[in-house]
Amino acid sequence: MAESVRQMSALMRKEFLLEWRQRYALNGMLLYIVGAVFVCYLSFNAKRGQLTPIVWNTLFWIILLFTAINAIAKSFVQERAGRQLYYYTLASPQQIILSKILYNTVLMLILSFLGFGVYAFVMGNPVNDVPLYLLTLLLGAIGFASSLTLVSGIASKAENPATLMAVLSFPIILPLLLMLLKVSKNALDGLDRSVSWSEIATVLAIDAIVVTLSWLLFPFLWRS
Repeated sequence: MAESVRQMSALMRKEFLLEWRQRYALNGMLLYIVGAVFVCYLSFNAKRGQLTPIVWNTLFWIILLFTAINAIAKSFVQERAGRQLYYYTLASPQQIILSKILYNTVLMLILSFLGFGVYAFVMGNPVNDVPLYLLTLLLGAIGFASSLTLVSGIASKAENPATLMAVLSFPIILPLLLMLLKVSKNALDGLDRSVSWSEIATVLAIDAIVVTLSWLLFPFLWRS
């Protein structure tokens, strides 16, 4: 167990080092968030507080969804076949997929909270229950990271990974996104938190199912 944790820590450290050496990718994602928020501000001529809460919420999740796709799509696509074979000799497939999911979850948490701060500053903050909204961002980051990481691993085996990534991710992300929109709308309206428990449980179930499927199915994908 200790050896497995040590190997996963080393794999996550490798991911952070690669991201730090290629800071243009991280800077590009941050620029994407800020640019998308600014374009929404200009397009809707939205002075602070003028957007209805449902439009405010929908725009934010659209920005976050495309940020997640851009940030996580490269998880396996950028890995060369020789490097993947080298990883195969060092660690188990389960450790590799879990380290990728954990790293992408941390990355999505940073981008989500930073994006929420920028979005709320520019477009105003109509959220009545901020802790519940932040919990929704946490669950969304886990769901996006686990789902898109697995899809990225599948798409990397195809000749046209970008197209396959878009096709496969949509049916997986859609039910998760619908639940997140519902919970975040409840947080916007300031409804009692007990109203959102069923949706939160559904999101947790989706996250758990995707992580479990990644654990079970990725070894077969890795051997191909």
